[in-house]
Amino acid sequence: MRRARTGVGPGPREQARRLLALGLALVTLGTESAERHSIDAICGDCRVAKFATCGGFLEGATFDRAGTLWVVDLLSGNIVRVDDAGQCHVEATTGGAPNGAKFHRDGRLFVADKNRGVLAYDPAADTVTVIADTYRAERIRGTNDLVFDAAGGLYFTEPYGSSALDPDGRVFYLPPGENAALTVLADGLAFPNGVALAPNGANVYVGEYARKRIVSLPAANSTNAFDIAHVVAYTEGGVGPDGMALDADGNLYAAIFQGGEIRVIGADRFAYGSIALPEGAGTFVTNLAFKDDYLYITEASLGEIWRVRVAKSGLALFHQN
Repeated sequence: MRRARTGVGPGPREQARRLLALGLALVTLGTESAERHSIDAICGDCRVAKFATCGGFLEGATFDRAGTLWVVDLLSGNIVRVDDAGQCHVEATTGGAPNGAKFHRDGRLFVADKNRGVLAYDPAADTVTVIADTYRAERIRGTNDLVFDAAGGLYFTEPYGSSALDPDGRVFYLPPGENAALTVLADGLAFPNGVALAPNGANVYVGEYARKRIVSLPAANSTNAFDIAHVVAYTEGGVGPDGMALDADGNLYAAIFQGGEIRVIGADRFAYGSIALPEGAGTFVTNLAFKDDYLYITEASLGEIWRVRVAKSGLALFHQN
C-alpha cells in the first residue's frame, strides 16, 4: 500500500514538474531579452570599415556644425581636422597632451588637456586659450574628457593620479558665464575617464575606467532628492570604459580601451552587445562620435579612425541645437 504523504510541500514529481516549467519560463524570458537587446537593432551586421589613418594617439572625436570631423593627438598635442575624404589636416597644437574635445555653440573647440587643463581653440582666430587649470589655487591634475550641458555649462573629468587602489579622481562643473566659479560635482572616483549627458540633462554618465564600470551622477542643477549616484553598467574586456556617446533614444555607447570594441547599453540599462573592430585593427579604442548614419571610432595604437553604419541617430550635442 502506498503511504500517504505528510506535510504541506510538493512531492518529488511535482517539484520536478515545477522546476521544468520554471526552466522553460527562464529560457523564454532570456530569449525575449536577447531579441529586445540584440546588437542587430543597433548596426545590423556591424561591419566596421576604416575611414582614415592620421597617426598618433587619437582621441576626442567630435563633429563641428558643418559636419566635419575633428580629433586630437595625445602624443603630439595636435588638433586635427579630418575631411570627408579621410584626409587629416593639422590645424593647431595645444602645447600639451589633449585627451577629449567638444565644440561650443560659438564655434570654439574646447579641449581637455592632460598637461594644461581645459583649453579653447578658436579656428577663426587660430588661437588657443586656457579656460580652467586651477581649482581653489590648486593645479588641476590633468583633464581627460568633457561635455556641455544645454545651458553651455561644462562637465569635465580629472582622472590622473587616481586608480582602483587610490580612487581620488574628480568630476568638475564649470557653469556658463564669464565669472562662473568651478565646482566639484563628484570625487572619490577611480580614474574617471569619458563623460556624457543623459538626454534629459539631469544625469551625468562617467566612465570609471579603473573599476570597469559606468556610473550615473545627478547633474549640477538636479533638484530630485531621490536621484542618487549609481552604477549604470559594468564592462568586460580591456582595461575599462574610455570615451562615451549617446544616441537619440538614450542608448549609451562606451569605447573599451584595449578591448577593441564599443559596448552598447540600452536606455533601460540592459546591454545590446558590442561593436568590435575587425581582426588586424588595434585594440586601443578611445572615443566615438555620431554623424548621419555612422558612428565614428578612434583607435590610438595605430592612429586610425573607423566607422560603422548604425540605425540610430546620435543625440544632438550643445553646439548642434
